[in-house]
Amino acid sequence: MFEKEIMGMLADKSEQLLAAPKKKIEFTKLQEADDLLNDLEKYPHTFVLGCIMDRQIKSERAWLIPYKISQEIGSFEFSRLISIGLDDLKKLFEANVLHRFNDIMARNFHLAVQTIHTRYKDDVSSIWTDNPPSAAIVRRFLEFQGVGIKIASMATNTLIRDFKIPVSDKLCVDISPDIHIKRVFTRLGLVREDASNDEIIYCAREWNPTYPGIVDLSTWEVGREWCRPHNPTCEACFLTDFCPKIEV
Repeated sequence: MFEKEIMGMLADKSEQLLAAPKKKIEFTKLQEADDLLNDLEKYPHTFVLGCIMDRQIKSERAWLIPYKISQEIGSFEFSRLISIGLDDLKKLFEANVLHRFNDIMARNFHLAVQTIHTRYKDDVSSIWTDNPPSAAIVRRFLEFQGVGIKIASMATNTLIRDFKIPVSDKLCVDISPDIHIKRVFTRLGLVREDASNDEIIYCAREWNPTYPGIVDLSTWEVGREWCRPHNPTCEACFLTDFCPKIEV
């Protein structure tokens, strides 16, 4: 019943973030790690590798991986990264328990470094320079092993919304339906209870066709802060007057 109002409020909140001046992103809340991840000019590969690691573990833990590797190898200059072999990288992941799937993610990390070296001539920032269409950025992220549409969309959205990277359009920037977004969309009655990721993506496209991913962060924050799996704090949520209060 309130789909239009709900999506409008989520979009308005996200528009405020989009219009706000660029500021440092707190990926991990550890200053040194966040400094590294925010330095797209000197270390653009750090952001890309962090995106690739952000899979099936808490995002703060995933984003810490490039920093922790830099601490282990003494530098995060790309020339140093390219010199690390896969076996050594696997040992590093295992010894520090960097990920839930250390072997797989060590391989994905290594393959990403090789792709940056061969395809992007050691400068991965060319993924997003020169005012590209959003589809080009999403496609380029999809070239990396282990990256699906969810991560590719998240990465593209972060570049546009938070890093203020100029693009020629936002048509192909979709919402990234993680557990928080799925829960919020379901409880708000925007999609059916057992909706697939594709249904959630197309719901966002339906209401925001020129920038479907505009509601990604605001929805994620609702799920993370208030619309929790158990004991949600509905009274604190700005959507409470429009939520059907589906029993939880």
